[in-house]
Order: sequence, then C-alpha cells, then structure tokens
Amino acid sequence: MSDDWRKDRIGSALRGENPTVLRRLQAAFAAIGDVQFLPGYAVLLADDPSVQRLSELPRSKRLTFLSDMDRLGEAVERACQGLDPSFRRVNLEILGNTDPFLHAHVWPRFAWEPTELIDKPVWLYPRERWTDTGFALGPQHHALREAIGGELDRLTPARQP
Repeated sequence: MSDDWRKDRIGSALRGENPTVLRRLQAAFAAIGDVQFLPGYAVLLADDPSVQRLSELPRSKRLTFLSDMDRLGEAVERACQGLDPSFRRVNLEILGNTDPFLHAHVWPRFAWEPTELIDKPVWLYPRERWTDTGFALGPQHHALREAIGGELDRLTPARQP
C-alpha cells in the first residue's frame, strides 16, 4: 500500500484503506498517530472530510464526536497505564491549524519526558521528533495498537433501544 492515504486520511478511512485506523466509532475513526515519540499518540478523524470545524456539525453529531474523543482518550489512558508505569495523563486537543478537516489529538504524557517539556504542550517538542524515522509508526507498535483497540472495544457504548 502506498502513502497515498496520507493525502486523504478520512476518505481512505471510509474506503478501508487507511492503515492507521484502529476502530470505526460512532462519528469518527480512531487512528494511531504516524509518529510515536509519545507511545500511544492517537488521532480522532471525523467521518466527514468536508467538515472543518466542530461547530459545522449538527449539535447531536457534535456531541457524538466529543463522546468518541472521550472514548479514545480513555482507551489510550488505559492502554498506556498497562504498558508503561511512567504514564501520567492524557491530553486532548482539537486544534485544526494545519489539516483542513475536523480531528482531535490524544497525547499520552509520561514521567520520563524531558524536564523542560514535561509540563509544556507537545507542540514544543523539537521538530526532529516529528520526522525522526525512529519514532515512525511501524510493526514495533503492534502491541500498542492491540492494547488501544482492545480498550476501545471494552468501552463500546451500549446501543440505545
């Protein structure tokens, strides 16, 4: 599979061609991040590529998207707690400054992070962390993918009658 899915992350998810997708949720796709310098980094992709901002969704779908964000955040938290005793917390962010589609970032944070960055936004990490192939998503992240996916399955909301 080529990297063409990166040019259309949501469309490729809808077609089942985005290899980062962990699960289809109610209003979005839970995906593991392309870079894993903070192991467990995940992204929630809205299921409509034309939606750029949360405010563009009808209120009911907006609340469902936010519920999906909460579910992915809790899944990352549970998975990271089980895999790394240095896990501290999860940060949830909806920024939208770079990519023109609605998405949310789920960042696990750890006690082993550099002292000068541990209490700062992830975006202050050096640019090299984002491009270093040593942090690129790969087969070495299989257990992490499985752990987050398993937690998402356990957190599946009950169907309403």
